[in-house]
Amino acid sequence: QVQMVESGGGLVQAGGSLRLSCAASGPTFSGYGMGWFRQVPGKEREFVAAVSSSAVYTYYPESVKGRFTISRDNAKKMVYLQMNSLKPEDTAIYYCAATRSGGSFYRAPLYDYWGQGTQVTVSS
Repeated sequence: QVQMVESGGGLVQAGGSLRLSCAASGPTFSGYGMGWFRQVPGKEREFVAAVSSSAVYTYYPESVKGRFTISRDNAKKMVYLQMNSLKPEDTAIYYCAATRSGGSFYRAPLYDYWGQGTQVTVSS
């Protein structure tokens, strides 16, 4: 089992940057692919980024590619999301999640464990 706690959210102006952190616990963290999703009220949870268990592969949707960077440190059991050039449409609650699946990282139902989320608000 993996438990996650997100931090680093907040209020930032458009064009600014934030770095989200996800602190994980559990003996098998390095065996999980890790992802970031976001959600706004009334909408489905949206895939933002994912990193393979080995940290070799990363995945992004077009909406954040070139602006967001996901990374992980298996020794520290941490996952990070560096967000640059933020836009008002990036405003959402951001969730960290863990999956045993070896692919389709963009699919939220494949994730086994979720954090409680951290609010990111980008003002125009």
